[in-house]
Order: sequence, then structure tokens, then C-alpha cells
Amino acid sequence: MDEKDLLIALRSVDEKEAAFRSLVALYKERLYWHIRKMVLDHEDADDVLQNTFIKVFRNIDNFNGDSKLYTWMYRIATNEAITFLNKKAKRNNVTIDTLKDQAIENLKSDVYFEGNEIQLRLQKAIHTLPPKQQQIFSMKYFEDHTYEELSELLDTSVGGLKSSYHIAVKKIKDFLKSNETF
Repeated sequence: MDEKDLLIALRSVDEKEAAFRSLVALYKERLYWHIRKMVLDHEDADDVLQNTFIKVFRNIDNFNGDSKLYTWMYRIATNEAITFLNKKAKRNNVTIDTLKDQAIENLKSDVYFEGNEIQLRLQKAIHTLPPKQQQIFSMKYFEDHTYEELSELLDTSVGGLKSSYHIAVKKIKDFLKSNETF
């Protein structure tokens, strides 16, 4: 089913639930990994993903088609993850940076984290970047988006994205070099 047919089905009273199940099956894994890279914790990512799909279900009639459906959902997921992190930081009376530091440390005991020490160090390096650079780096490096896709998803120029990505890569390399352990 193409996006146009899926949207028609999502807006149909009779077909909405079946179409929504198809939508979830189609996009849940991609959105989960995007959210997971932001919140780091599996359970938190599941919660944010669920909230994302609830918002999508409730607001699908407001989708105006100015972008692709995935782009719209991706932005909802991003906003939900940011809102979640802000609420969690406030509830725990810590900064977002402290919250992310704690989440990185918790990755060591996370049964869903299959990484090794090098991947843990990479996560630490990524989280030293400003939030926008973190997002651009993760989307380009881990999710393998093209600059053109990133431009549409983030509503930013390709030139600006290339610059941000290369600056992020340099900062990560510098962090890893200065924090080498032998």
C-alpha cells in the first residue's frame, strides 16, 4: 500500500484501525531506533514510541501532506523524546546533560544494549555534542539518511547539515583521541 492509499485508509472510519496497524508495522522499528538514540534506555524508548503513535492516531486528520507521512511522524517522535527527557530531568531534579550521563552509565547494565566498550565510548562522545549536532550525527551515521532526507526531516539546508555533520565528526574524533584508554 503506498502512502496516498494508506492516508486515505487512515482517514476512513471503516479502515482506520487496520490501516493504523499497517502504519505501526511499517514504521515502528525505524522510529524506535530514532527515539532510542535520543533517550538511550529501552523502556523509555518504548514509552516514547507508544506516545508517538497515540499522537499520530489522534492527529492523522490534521496531517496536511506538506511532507511525507514518515517525516511528519519523525518530527512527532523527536518532539515526544525531547518532551520526555525534559520531564524526566525535571522530575529527577537534574539537568538534561546529567540525565544523559546517567543513561550512558546505565547502558552497561542494559540487557538490550549489545555494544562493547568502544560503542559505549562513542555514545559518550556523541553526548558531548550540542543537541542539534547529536541529532544530525546520529541520523547520518546510524540511520544512514542522505543529506537531502535530513534536509526534509529537519527543515535545514543541505550545506548547513554537511557543515554540522563534519564539525560533529571532528569533535567526536577529538573526544575519542583525548579519552583513549590502553
